[in-house]
Amino acid sequence: MSPALLFAFVIGYFILLLIVAWYTSRNANNESFFIGNRNSNWMLVAFGMIGTSLSGVTFVSVPGAVGKAITDNPSFSYLQITFGYLIGYILVAYLLLPLYYRLHVTSIYNYLNNRFGLIPYKTGSSFFILSRTLGATARLYLVINILQEAILQNFHIPFWLTTLIILLMILLYTYRGGVKTIVWTDTLQTTCMLLGLIICTLYILNSLHLSFFDSLHLMKEKGYSKIFFTDPNSKLFFLKQILAGIFITITMTGMDQEMMQKNISVRTLTGSKKNVVTLGFILLIVISLFLFLGGLLYLYAAQQNVTDTGDKLFPTLALHYMPQIVSVIFIIALISALFPSADGAITALTSSFCIDILGLQRRNDLPDKSKKQIRQRVHLTVAFIFLCFVMMYKWVDNKSMIGVILKVAAYTYGPLLGLFAFGILLNRKVNDRLVPIVCIIAPLICFIIDKYQKQIFGSFEIGLELLLYNGLLTFLGLLFISKKPGPAPQFQQT
Repeated sequence: MSPALLFAFVIGYFILLLIVAWYTSRNANNESFFIGNRNSNWMLVAFGMIGTSLSGVTFVSVPGAVGKAITDNPSFSYLQITFGYLIGYILVAYLLLPLYYRLHVTSIYNYLNNRFGLIPYKTGSSFFILSRTLGATARLYLVINILQEAILQNFHIPFWLTTLIILLMILLYTYRGGVKTIVWTDTLQTTCMLLGLIICTLYILNSLHLSFFDSLHLMKEKGYSKIFFTDPNSKLFFLKQILAGIFITITMTGMDQEMMQKNISVRTLTGSKKNVVTLGFILLIVISLFLFLGGLLYLYAAQQNVTDTGDKLFPTLALHYMPQIVSVIFIIALISALFPSADGAITALTSSFCIDILGLQRRNDLPDKSKKQIRQRVHLTVAFIFLCFVMMYKWVDNKSMIGVILKVAAYTYGPLLGLFAFGILLNRKVNDRLVPIVCIIAPLICFIIDKYQKQIFGSFEIGLELLLYNGLLTFLGLLFISKKPGPAPQFQQT
């Protein structure tokens, strides 16, 4: 299909986003930017968060993983993690959300400030900033790379300029409205992404002349549809994968400012709980559809004699072996998957840095106009950092970005898991100056364990549950530097 025509559709879609952003950001202030004035509708948030949770990586990498992108075994094994996601969302709804609403926080890391003090608070928020920057830029790189190869390289536009253009687009519609705008734009983008998923699935079924059950039978013959792995030594062992899914959700949603920023923008705790639990069930269905599409893509690729696998499979087939209308739908769905993960991340990182690191809300000496100017400068700086990290991923050029993202999360979200778990489960005081050291040592130990696991454990493999071990090491480190709180002072009556 003509790159110019595809580019025209991208521009048209972006103009639509700008119209939505203009409408929703009228009379916006810092409160609107950070938490949407705590007035978001829970159904809109739940639906829009599908796009944020999935992103362009899910749209491309999860179908590709049905082959050999993540594992050495073609399978639906990712569904094991998804069952863990569902359990994790339920735990987030009933354990963490009540805590955040009770404290009436704007940044969820204020809990760490209330529980431990300023240094652990800034340590937790710093790990979030690192985690979200690495994860969000990896997702951003994947989609920008596809757009570059499909459209913009035909106009001799370099990759760095493509990245800059995309980031400027995101800045344009989030610069004023923040969360208040993102709740609505995410809803639009999620709709487009899911429509793209359904239309591409139906097209391939029709092209292969297969019914739903016939296609499942063929996938089973090829070994694509295997879900559960029962070898305890394998990193795909179902208990490891489900546990990993539970704690990935608890950390990457329940302890993540970007995700919780939208949840605590909902009017009531009850509505926020409905939002999170509903999201868990919807994601289970949607990811199942993505895996089913992945199986279809490999069947379709075999028919077309296409040998691409992993992240390259879906783009190659959609843009070169399907009708023009499907190519357009794929591109719109892809950028619809891109924007929710990138816009939310930039907004959340801006919020976290302003509130947690700079202490903007505690600065009563600054007028609102000055606070707004600081927030806008931080917003632009975060976008520039995204540009730098996307260029780094371009240099690394990993073939399966979802594997990279989940592995990075195991290292960077582990300290957050340990901090929150220790604060919630134990009533002990920590030496706050030693908290950053514990939170750095735990991931380093996990890195050594992961790197030399064959020498240490033999045939036993550690997979994504490395996140749990990281959190446990952090927890034990905090226990080591903690003590029981002293008795309350006694006062004598005079």
